Amino acid sequence: MNAILGVGGGIAAYKSAELARALMERGLRVQVVLTPAAERFITPLTFAALTGRKVITDLFASGSAEETLSSAIEHIAVAQDNDVLVVAPTTADLMARLARGHANDFLSTTYLAFTVPVVLAPAMNTNMWMHPATQENLAILRKRGHVIIEPEEGILACGMTGPGRLAEPDRIADIVASLGLKLHDLEGETVLVTAGPTQEPLDPVRYISNRSSGKMGYALAQAAAQRGARVILVSGPVQLPAPHGVLFIPVHTAAEMRNAVMEHLGETSIILKAAAVADYHVSRVPQHKIKKTAMRMSLELDPTPDILAELGQKKGDRLLVGFAAETENLVAGARQKLESKNCDMVVANLVNQDGTGFESDQNEVVLVLRTGEAIPLARAPKREIADRIFDQALKLRLALHAAQ
Repeated sequence: MNAILGVGGGIAAYKSAELARALMERGLRVQVVLTPAAERFITPLTFAALTGRKVITDLFASGSAEETLSSAIEHIAVAQDNDVLVVAPTTADLMARLARGHANDFLSTTYLAFTVPVVLAPAMNTNMWMHPATQENLAILRKRGHVIIEPEEGILACGMTGPGRLAEPDRIADIVASLGLKLHDLEGETVLVTAGPTQEPLDPVRYISNRSSGKMGYALAQAAAQRGARVILVSGPVQLPAPHGVLFIPVHTAAEMRNAVMEHLGETSIILKAAAVADYHVSRVPQHKIKKTAMRMSLELDPTPDILAELGQKKGDRLLVGFAAETENLVAGARQKLESKNCDMVVANLVNQDGTGFESDQNEVVLVLRTGEAIPLARAPKREIADRIFDQALKLRLALHAAQ
């Protein structure tokens, strides 16, 4: 989902930086627009660094006549390219201009061109909030169907106590995410996601595992559920709460994961194998703890079930997405996996020492498709990457069906 975050000129503007991050963590792609007054409180560079996108501040660009003409209609394109407009803080002056249809900066002009949901989070002095003029403007904006997140009570910057504080960024982000603004393009689908590591016992207290945090798989499950799918999440041991509204199946070993996946294969239309399954296990696990000695010890390991390869043989007309974590030859390794496992897409990420990929909240991947394409996705929160994966998967399925 694409969101415009409009920032008004009030002391609460600093909280909008936290809001931008919170919206991105929930999978939204954020385009920040600052009013001229907002620039006196917080710099465009702050938001550019957080979002990785240009911050819009002026209605007319300085430069050539061609650049000026292009910027003059940019607000139309921005309005058309986004799914929701969030204005936080909405100052008393900004509320008045939006209510009366004044269009003297980029944000207010974009507002008039906007035809999709608008969320306003006012913040101002208590007396300004309670003034009849502000309340009249508020009533006009409510009548238009806008979502109003009323300010909270507390000690304000001016020293007064009362209503006027900007609602907490996480609360605003939760409300935006819960509006169901994302098109339910996965309605009618049953999506099966595997996530996290597996743990293969060596004895009753030790096991073989890996660094997978499960964050990518859980982001995929959350994205699918929010887009209307019925979601089955088969997860190895991780320190994450199960996303709301999914069928959660906890497992430990590769064999347990394989059994859970095959049990639900018949009801599944899209499969995303994001789990980092251990490649080897001890076939005969001792009943008692192996005692440490001064002698060297050798382990005899057998391969674990190749769940992805088995799914590739049994997938039928299901869409199968595999994942590949590589330390070199990223695209070549992903293509080899796509062919050998009969996947429709492989999501490949380079695992670096800086934490990109495993254990990180962000990811940077390449989508390698059966059509021959390799689509790089720039580093972004994993929840945003999850939506991009589904966007491309649905396009890929249409292309594959058209080619049949």
